[in-house]
Amino acid sequence: MTYDVIVIGGGHAGTEAAAAAARRGARTLLLSFSRATLGAMSCNPAIGGLGKGHLVREVDALDGLIARAADAAAIHYRMLNRSKGSAVQGPRVQADRKRYAAAIQAMLADQRDLEIAEGEAVALIFNPDGSVGGVELSDGTRIESQAVVLATGTFLGGRIFRGEERGEGGRIEERAATKLAFQLRDQGLPMARLKTGTPPRIDGRTIDWARLPQQVSDAEQWTMSSLPQPTRLPQLFCAITRTNDHTHDVIRAALSRSPLFTGAIDAQGPRYCPSIEDKIHRFADRDGHQIFLEPEGLDDPTIYPNGISTSLPTDVQAAMIASIDGLERARITAPGYAVEYDHIDPRALAPTLGVRSAPGLFCAGQINGTTGYEEAAGQGLVAGLNAAAHALGLAPAIFDRATSYLGVMIDDLVLQGVTEPYRMLTARAEYRLRLRADNAETRLTPTGIALGCIGQTRQTHFARRQEARAAIDDALGRQWPPQALRLRGADVALDAGRRSGADWLRFPAVQPAHVLDDVYAFDAAVLAEAVQDAHYAPYLERQDAEVATMRANDMIPIPAQLAFGDIPGLSVEMAERLSAARPTTIGGAARVRGITPAAMTAILLHAKRQAA
Repeated sequence: MTYDVIVIGGGHAGTEAAAAAARRGARTLLLSFSRATLGAMSCNPAIGGLGKGHLVREVDALDGLIARAADAAAIHYRMLNRSKGSAVQGPRVQADRKRYAAAIQAMLADQRDLEIAEGEAVALIFNPDGSVGGVELSDGTRIESQAVVLATGTFLGGRIFRGEERGEGGRIEERAATKLAFQLRDQGLPMARLKTGTPPRIDGRTIDWARLPQQVSDAEQWTMSSLPQPTRLPQLFCAITRTNDHTHDVIRAALSRSPLFTGAIDAQGPRYCPSIEDKIHRFADRDGHQIFLEPEGLDDPTIYPNGISTSLPTDVQAAMIASIDGLERARITAPGYAVEYDHIDPRALAPTLGVRSAPGLFCAGQINGTTGYEEAAGQGLVAGLNAAAHALGLAPAIFDRATSYLGVMIDDLVLQGVTEPYRMLTARAEYRLRLRADNAETRLTPTGIALGCIGQTRQTHFARRQEARAAIDDALGRQWPPQALRLRGADVALDAGRRSGADWLRFPAVQPAHVLDDVYAFDAAVLAEAVQDAHYAPYLERQDAEVATMRANDMIPIPAQLAFGDIPGLSVEMAERLSAARPTTIGGAARVRGITPAAMTAILLHAKRQAA
């Protein structure tokens, strides 16, 4: 059997990678332990959030799966940071687990050039020149391909911890990819360990909901995907509770039984989502920590208590839950646990997410040291596009920091590496005013069309959207004197001068209805984007010079053979960081942490001397 691309792993990274490769025309095989778990939500039943919602919208703009599946399964919509500017707002949904996985599986089944098979990849096949030539399965079957995407999640060398209990696996009751982990280490790839965790699941029928404050779904009808969606599912509320002094006493008394404190786990976990025992230890002065009680499905009573991830023993988890307001009689249906797993140092990757030392091998998701469904989906899409490019001789898909959160994430990973699971945050994007969640389609769909990864349905939708935007821009270009706006109800100064509708929208007193004759004649979502573009326009104009400088520096190559340790003026630490990151351009070198302007001058001079 021969394919253009083989994708190993059927989680969020793997499913996006397989679909993206197939959309570019590569004959693709998606290999997973089980068809039934394709698209499974391993941890919390939510998609999106601050920074993460931007990634979901960007994957959607490139015709990915995650946003459409989220809408098909959404049982709770909430726009985070609604009181702040649109650049830092985060769309987030609670999803019905079963419906989400079913939506992913249905889209995969409909994807041309994609086949799905069950099996365990135990080894990669390498060609004599060091490039990847396929995979070997546990039954001895050899499958050849031009490219392989590793999207192994927490399964690569995965070990599960719960109190004194130990076991191999990437999820509870699922086996780990142990043999493949050994082979990658034997290949000399830079590998390390990270850990993540999950909280105990609770039977919602045993929670005293009447005592807890509720958080209802947004009344506003917005969606994660820009494509038209079916009728919205019935919406459920979430509830909020907190740990308390009694809870903390229960946890402190059992720290000697926690694998985090006994030394059984020595890998670093996510800083922005620590376990509850870690919170109690690190923030001893806090009298409580907030817990969101999130439903897992319309026909499933299971509740996910977001905020109390733990690897404590089962009996301690039961006592902990019973100490929390509203949960005194709650029944645990599945205890929480921690997972420790292998990852590759992402500095070994090119911006395509290809392993530099093994042509044809690409990595996506937690194997690259990230955490979260959204980060995994974004990497999966990029790795899949580039795996197809490698196999078919197409143009690579490279995203930069000025056009996408995808570019920010990949640039951070391949230049800085990780010391803990990487999580996307809006603060990581220095050009975030350009990278709003609401303009992802405008920013990225034309790129996707050029790459050949946009299906006909979305192309048709985008063409209509562009027509709507052109009509709005034309209407907002009309000049208005202040007297006319005052007659329409806008409280503006008469000496403000004649301005276009777009310029007027930057005045707090001016609304779209003041500068448009019929505001309801336009698509609401497209109009909202245009209004935000008008608000941010002056700031973006000031930022244009910074973006131009970044792109100019990214056009100055650094010779592949440049020895950073030989450059006078670089400290040992700088040389080590640059050697690990292997930036290919002056711009990339400037973004490596700790590299000074003086060091950049030395690198530039040395690079020019070698290139001469």
